[in-house]
Amino acid sequence: MSSPEVSVVTGAFSYTGKYITRRLLAKGQQVRTLTGHPNNPNPFGDRVSVYPFHFDQYDELMKSLQGATTLYNTYWIRFAHGAVTFEQAVENTSVLIKAAEQAGIQRIVHVSITNPSENSLLPYFHGKAIVEQWIKASPLAYAIVRPTVIFGGEDILINNIAWLLRRFPVFPIFGSGTYRLQPLFVEDMADLVVEVGQQHENMVIDAVGPDIFTFEKLVRLIARVLERRVLTVHVPPDVGFTLARLIEPFTADVLITHDEITGLMDDLLISQQAPTGHTHLEHWLLQNRENVGKVYASELQRHYR
Repeated sequence: MSSPEVSVVTGAFSYTGKYITRRLLAKGQQVRTLTGHPNNPNPFGDRVSVYPFHFDQYDELMKSLQGATTLYNTYWIRFAHGAVTFEQAVENTSVLIKAAEQAGIQRIVHVSITNPSENSLLPYFHGKAIVEQWIKASPLAYAIVRPTVIFGGEDILINNIAWLLRRFPVFPIFGSGTYRLQPLFVEDMADLVVEVGQQHENMVIDAVGPDIFTFEKLVRLIARVLERRVLTVHVPPDVGFTLARLIEPFTADVLITHDEITGLMDDLLISQQAPTGHTHLEHWLLQNRENVGKVYASELQRHYR
């Protein structure tokens, strides 16, 4: 009998990576994870081998990849914090790609973002574009998956909008509120990532849901499902950012950044491609309204502590 295929998932204990890992295990694959938090609880037990990222120990990083055929890369940062910068995230990903090449990885499935651009002034989108070019120039077969906003049980954006709506009678809308989002269910995202991981041709594909909302309509939808009577007030982006900063001491987190507001208002979280997901946000909210937004989801707690 042949040995099971071995895949490596960066961040198997984090949000998207956890769902990807579940699917790979269900397919009978052996899974390793590279993580920045190797001492965190392992929800998969001995079914997933755990290795630190070792970006600064190239030989150790390469060893952790040897014997695997596919690398599913979800590694990135949402915002710079302390010594963790976008420049460092780009460099770390470069090291990971080179180590994958030398370790004999055959295919990389890389989670990017919709509308990346090397000309972007936003470090998130700029860095993602640079990494995409490096992957395309490598000898690895690749699938680059570009999601928009991912929603699900442990998501940040949708959950924390609901958290705010549950607690405050007024919700500030940045500017006109007519800029759009195309949210994707995390289960649909994981299905797509694993599906393209089993293919062989090089591809770049947007990962987007079936619905497009303006930001204001998104907020109103969540409020309606939660049966919350909340007044939405249009404010200049800087005023909205300042209001968010006033709330942050109560969350011990970064609620939103200037760059995230800019990316949102620049319509960067929608796609011109056909939807890849099928789950409608409203249906999911109706099924999960008792839980969504009950507990604040902290980015700092999840990735920096």
